[in-house]
Amino acid sequence: MRFDVVTIFPEFFRGPFDHGIIRRAREAGLIELQVHDLRNWTHDRHRTVDDRPFGGGEGMVLKPEPIFECMQQLGIASRAERVAETARESVVLTSASGRMFNQRVAAEMSQLDRIVVICGRYEGVDERVNETIADRELSIGDFVLSGGELAAAVMVDAVIRLVPGALGNEASAWQESFSAVERSFAGDGPDSTCGSGGLLDYPHYTRPAEFSGIKVPDVLLGGNHEEIRKWRRRKSLEKTLRNRPDLLRQATLSKQDRIMLEELEREIISDSDVDRGPQHA
Repeated sequence: MRFDVVTIFPEFFRGPFDHGIIRRAREAGLIELQVHDLRNWTHDRHRTVDDRPFGGGEGMVLKPEPIFECMQQLGIASRAERVAETARESVVLTSASGRMFNQRVAAEMSQLDRIVVICGRYEGVDERVNETIADRELSIGDFVLSGGELAAAVMVDAVIRLVPGALGNEASAWQESFSAVERSFAGDGPDSTCGSGGLLDYPHYTRPAEFSGIKVPDVLLGGNHEEIRKWRRRKSLEKTLRNRPDLLRQATLSKQDRIMLEELEREIISDSDVDRGPQHA
């Protein structure tokens, strides 16, 4: 799988792309990753990549010419041509106005052969880039960054984690938060791990069994894998209900999950009543 990142700050990526899973995936030959300086496709002595927008307004906008020339040299066809040829590649424009990037989008992108990320800057990018080149305009959250470099690093990392062999142990992705992957069990039934099904991950504990006066839950020490699975599922549901209840609308929930959710909702309401204390007229 190949990644091309186009930016005016190529040195920014020396840190994020030179460590951890991304570095190991590159060294193992699982991915090819190139960072390109957009200024290499400018033709004036100041290497200008931006200009003021028509119609007025504050700030500067990335010009189309350097981006189009860069795409041409990288061998990237127009969006219409790529769609017609059903190419297994995608051009991503990072933008605060884009569609939300999430684990499902990362999973879609991990099935491609090539991803090109254009890092937005300033007040944005000339809209003709979005209209004719980029097939994905993506945002990593409802906030504004100084540029798309941080967003590009986040997206590349999230996608590379899903490339076969990148994690070493591919089962690691099954129970992570937001994972849409449900583990299927064969033979003797479920073990102590399970896919998150779009929920937040369950809590984790390691040695020592007691630290700072807090003990590891007994169920995790008992060796009963079915009870461990149930406990983890309940904790995953509880954390999602408390922190990200919006995820429950699209999560894969069984009848047992829904029963546990009803119990958890009652417990949370009860806890809230206790926290508020007695009410006085």
